[in-house]
Amino acid sequence: MHTDSKSLREVHSSVNTEKSGFWKKLFAFMGPAYLISVGYMDPGNWATDIAGGSKYGYTLIWVLVLSNLVALLLQSLSARLGLVRGLDLAQASRAAYPKALNFFLWIMAEIAIAACDLAEVIGMALGLKLLLGIPMLIGVSLTILDTFILLFLVQYGMRKMEAFILGLIAIIGLGFLYQMFLAKPVAGDVLKGLIPTLPDQYALYIAISIIGATVMPHNLYLHSSLVQTRKIKRTFTGILSAIRYNFIDTFIALNLALLVNAAILILAASAFFSKGMYGVSEIEDAHRLLAPMLGSKLAPAIFALALIAAGQSSTLTGTLSGQIVMEGYLQLRIQPWLRRIITRLLAVIPALLVIWLAGESQTGPLLVLSQVILCLQLGFAVIPLIHFVSDRKKMGRFVIPFWLKSLSWISALIIVGMNVKLIYDTEAGWIETSGHPILIAALVIPISVGLGLLLLFMTFFPLLKKLGSPQISELHSPGQLLLNEEKAYKRIVVTVDFSSMDSEAISHATAQGKKEALYLLIHIVETAGAMIMEDEISDNETGSDELRLIDYKNALLQKGYQVETELGFGNPKTAIPEMVKVFKADLLVMGAHGHKAFEDILFGTTLDAVRHEVQIPVLIVTPTRQ
Repeated sequence: MHTDSKSLREVHSSVNTEKSGFWKKLFAFMGPAYLISVGYMDPGNWATDIAGGSKYGYTLIWVLVLSNLVALLLQSLSARLGLVRGLDLAQASRAAYPKALNFFLWIMAEIAIAACDLAEVIGMALGLKLLLGIPMLIGVSLTILDTFILLFLVQYGMRKMEAFILGLIAIIGLGFLYQMFLAKPVAGDVLKGLIPTLPDQYALYIAISIIGATVMPHNLYLHSSLVQTRKIKRTFTGILSAIRYNFIDTFIALNLALLVNAAILILAASAFFSKGMYGVSEIEDAHRLLAPMLGSKLAPAIFALALIAAGQSSTLTGTLSGQIVMEGYLQLRIQPWLRRIITRLLAVIPALLVIWLAGESQTGPLLVLSQVILCLQLGFAVIPLIHFVSDRKKMGRFVIPFWLKSLSWISALIIVGMNVKLIYDTEAGWIETSGHPILIAALVIPISVGLGLLLLFMTFFPLLKKLGSPQISELHSPGQLLLNEEKAYKRIVVTVDFSSMDSEAISHATAQGKKEALYLLIHIVETAGAMIMEDEISDNETGSDELRLIDYKNALLQKGYQVETELGFGNPKTAIPEMVKVFKADLLVMGAHGHKAFEDILFGTTLDAVRHEVQIPVLIVTPTRQ
């Protein structure tokens, strides 16, 4: 299953972390956390922050600080997992849990990604409406186009993409700094908001939605993958240094996100709550009231522009995290442009239905609900993450210490505990107000109990069975080499993917070149990290693939063949022709897997692209029909 992803293929900036001096080295590591942080200031955060600030003033500032501390803790654990084990969270889960549970976790992760993207869709559409007067239905439809904008931008390299994201973050931050200057918040009241308190039942709902908007489950998957884009020395000192620099990167990026979120809540509290306007929970209402409340006609325009920047800046995380989750749990790779369109449609369709059936007024509650969905999914990402980084056998000397493990479990308990209370109160309200309480109870209670039992199972799973070793080798299952010798060439390149097709491909190659030829066995690493970093990548799958190539090489050497091996990275359509050219091959042998029609759309058409790029004969070996 091959990936044809021009968008990620163009993002191939090779960041060398071997720099002299603290600041140069830190700059080399900086980047992944900023791509993560954009998800912490997306339009979903705006909705929850505005709702909290207008209804409760500065009271819920402590929730922002708490959620940021929890986010910093969990993201640092995610980075540690990726750096030490060379696995992202989805891959580690697949190696540790039963197949059925992994499928469920994948579904939950996809729901979280769709919920996040829903917030981006609504935020972008709102921004377009507020700034340009475009109706919401049209605006939501137009958000599909940002998929292609993204594919265009990433061609300019990772560092330029990061600069683009930082530019959008700057627009958001400066916009709210200007509006806070106009609002003139009272410093003493702001400081009182750091004292934990929940005035009423609805405050809990808002608090959970704020946590859900800040600590985003799909970012845990994404961060554990992105940190692997920096090639590091696989020594104790090298890994320890990478962990420290990534923590600094995460600390700076997430605290910038905290400042943005706090600015939104403080603005809502200063502009609306302090003037007795407690019901401003809609982004659109906040925009409309800013001019009369702040006495500036420029403030609403800046607000709308910042909203567009927030929606656009966080669109990248949906693409990468969706690809990582699908690859990790299902070992299924489809072309990222298609992956992005699918993710966006999962968000666009419900948004269009809500606007069409219930009206634009319901987009605000839909935004808040999307953040609650994110928080409800958090436990299913956080608990496995804590288990993985607490496993001394897998983490070795980098296992988290007792104090950090304790803080992690306390954070998980806070998240799960708030979720349990929210679910209980919500279901109790449904049952009480419904005309059919028995029917509602029969529907919702079993689902809640089932999810709770599943969460308990995941919590105590390591006590029932030791976490399994990484089984990334399942992605490619080598077949036995059955060789056939006939006609000879001099220099032959053979592509392998560690499937049963390899035996047939290598057999046909050796039949052409016999033992007089020099063979080059190549395999293209197509992970999300490899798409970005190419030969700078240093993850588990790359190491495993290299070992499998060596196994093939040794098997052929024992039979008397002359063999070399080489790993390629990124897009096979360009990597294979380049390797053929460098090797000066006079024959290329490739295995075909029989993809047709829809499968070509999903997995790409590498064979056709490669044979048009090379200037030598290409032998395409098809599966033997039994």
